[in-house]
Amino acid sequence: MNTKNITYYSTNLKSEHVTFSEALLKGLAPDGGLYMPSSIPLLDLTELERLKDQSYPEIAHKVLTKLLGNEISSEDLYPLCTDAYDFEVPLEHVTERKYILRLDQGPTASFKDFAARMMSRLMQYFISKNKRNLTILTATSGDTGSAVASAYYGLDNIKVIILFPLEEVSAMQRKQMTTLGKNITVVGIDGKFDDCQRLVKTAFTDNSLNHLPLSSANSINTGRLLPQTVYYFYAWSRLRKNADEKIIFSVPSGNFGNLMGGLIAHRMGLPVKRFVVSTNANGEVPEFLGTGIYKPIEPSVNCISSAMNVGHPSNLARIVALYGGVMDQNGKIMKVPDMELLRENIAGISISDSDTMKTIKDCFNTFGILLEPHGAVAWKGLTEYLKDFRESSEQLSVSLETAHPAKFPDEIMNITGVNPDLPISLSGLKNKNESYSRIENSYEKLKEILLQSQ
Repeated sequence: MNTKNITYYSTNLKSEHVTFSEALLKGLAPDGGLYMPSSIPLLDLTELERLKDQSYPEIAHKVLTKLLGNEISSEDLYPLCTDAYDFEVPLEHVTERKYILRLDQGPTASFKDFAARMMSRLMQYFISKNKRNLTILTATSGDTGSAVASAYYGLDNIKVIILFPLEEVSAMQRKQMTTLGKNITVVGIDGKFDDCQRLVKTAFTDNSLNHLPLSSANSINTGRLLPQTVYYFYAWSRLRKNADEKIIFSVPSGNFGNLMGGLIAHRMGLPVKRFVVSTNANGEVPEFLGTGIYKPIEPSVNCISSAMNVGHPSNLARIVALYGGVMDQNGKIMKVPDMELLRENIAGISISDSDTMKTIKDCFNTFGILLEPHGAVAWKGLTEYLKDFRESSEQLSVSLETAHPAKFPDEIMNITGVNPDLPISLSGLKNKNESYSRIENSYEKLKEILLQSQ
């Protein structure tokens, strides 16, 4: 049964509340803030218990039905879930009660597939009802671009423009975006991911572009977050001993959309003991958790876990809002969140490149398991946390692997001496022709592209 509809407010608190479909299609609120649900529905113990017998699409249908209310019927939502999630979601046992959740089996071998595929189907559902067109403008530090390009490729009424930092994505990640064509336009920016993200946000607050049907597929869009709640429920449902057993998740974090999905799941009733926020050298959030003082890292540090090279994560404003605070888009805290509760729910750990590479090597040599750099950051963060807090060997713990090791073949080969097997989704990329433009770090240059694309 559907719940009542939930409205969405802006983290800047200067825009009107909107429905989910409006938040989805707008992307960013008019005041430059990020949309947040005004309330979060609960799954009761009976509903949680039933998840153990349900498939991934069925769990997605259950969770999203709660979150979307009557904006889409249960009958219409179910086929979207079965279509979006037609791939495996492995949970790999490592040792004791420690597992790796491999979110790398989708069509672009990245966890971003989970959000992008459902988001594209929801957008298509809502705009087709009104016979509208849409232009998706998004920034990527690696995997978002390829997942969005794949999810929206070939849709007649949706155009996609993707910005990426020229020097900070792997060749594999770039080719996944730049070899498609049709309705997918890719633009390389002479700058950092934070620059790409800033250009996107500027476009959404540019009143002279109000005539353009712009939306975003970045995690600034709440439509990206809600589907990401599902795999937390899924992992717990497959591993828990009983319906109230608490789990620890280690989440590799860059722009913090992945963590935000987990925090929403927690508020929905998922029994989480703690989230471990595992970052690379861009450790501004672990520092914030430790000191209560937030200082963005400008420019961000370039690490081998490239998708996490974010010096000012957009979703931190949402996390602050979830804990009763207010942060503007520039990172200024207008109202301090409940830091005691925040620290109770989240532990932050920053991992160096040297420790990341050592973790990849040690995990392979000890357990025969291949990790890519982002998953290695998460695994190292989890092991450090469990050691520091002296957790029992019986504590259920899951580390998230967010990309396939084959997306980083040079790094994996150099560290382990093993060339990871290519999944079918990545085969043949080397021989495909690329097409993308390059522009300087200039909003006016991006604006020209947006105007010409219509």
